[in-house]
Amino acid sequence: MLEIINSLLAEISEAKVRGQEDLESFRLRFLSKKGLISDLFEEFKNVSASEKKEIGQKLNLLKQSAFNKYNSLKSEIQAPDSGSKIEDLTRPSYPFNLGSRHPISIIRNEIISIFERIGFTVSEGPEIEDDDHVFTKLNFAPEHPARDMQDTFYISRISSEDSCRGDILLRTHTSSVQVRVMQSQKPPIRTISPGRVFRNEAISARAHCIFHQVEGLYIDENVSFADLRQTLLFFAREMYGKEVSIRLRPSYFPFTEPSAEMDVSCTICGGKGCNVCKYTGWLEVLGCGMVHPAVLEACGIDSRKYTGFAFGMGIERPAMLKYQINDLRLYFENDIRFLDQFKTAF
Repeated sequence: MLEIINSLLAEISEAKVRGQEDLESFRLRFLSKKGLISDLFEEFKNVSASEKKEIGQKLNLLKQSAFNKYNSLKSEIQAPDSGSKIEDLTRPSYPFNLGSRHPISIIRNEIISIFERIGFTVSEGPEIEDDDHVFTKLNFAPEHPARDMQDTFYISRISSEDSCRGDILLRTHTSSVQVRVMQSQKPPIRTISPGRVFRNEAISARAHCIFHQVEGLYIDENVSFADLRQTLLFFAREMYGKEVSIRLRPSYFPFTEPSAEMDVSCTICGGKGCNVCKYTGWLEVLGCGMVHPAVLEACGIDSRKYTGFAFGMGIERPAMLKYQINDLRLYFENDIRFLDQFKTAF
């Protein structure tokens, strides 16, 4: 062991580094927990009693020499070079790598841009809401299952059984923003509400407890379902391409009547069927319908004079179609390998 220690002392004494990487290599070789000196201290346990004193002194000397050399080399690297000169002040600085936009941000901005081109403005509201804006004014019955803890994250609940308007919760949709717009503005209203929403759902490739929505609202005189369909067809073709097909299926939502769900032909499999579209060739992207008269009246708008339509979509699903992503969980894992694919997307 003495020969090994003397050899390492000589190596440490002659060590030189040219930069931070060499300095780190020196530290890992000699001073880390898995370095050579640490290994020697482990072997020291097996040294005979007659040799322990001499070898122990040598080991301590080796360790101290390594620390001193490391600090000396570190100072050399950090010390400014008095002889260096900056010859050209106009030279570009060191090239820093640019970050990338998250695919959710890319699609959100694209959706907003599409609807802004046909006259929609952007409205935003709080993520922590009260029951009155999230459910009551949107015509949800007091016993509606969406109010249950299984679907909604409640922050606080009032004790009264007669009313739940005072409940505080994380919004389950951005329709609450539309309620605030209808209460504060007079028709005509043409707005979209992008934002993050929360629902108590199991996390899988197709669902998550946190996701993002864009909801739209148009209220004016003589607004019809035909206006809704044409608006959504324009959006689908601008978003997914001129060849995309859409279909509207009858559905039910408390705040719209009649209501529908819109599907687009799956761009991942070309309509042939895959795990994302459940092998149907179609993918549901949004819900829509004509604004229920009870919602208009609850927000102070005359339902005899005005009509309107509303729609809402998740942003994750269009992003899956646009970039052929087959697992929603990728959006929330912050994997650099995934995010690096969107460096050229703005």
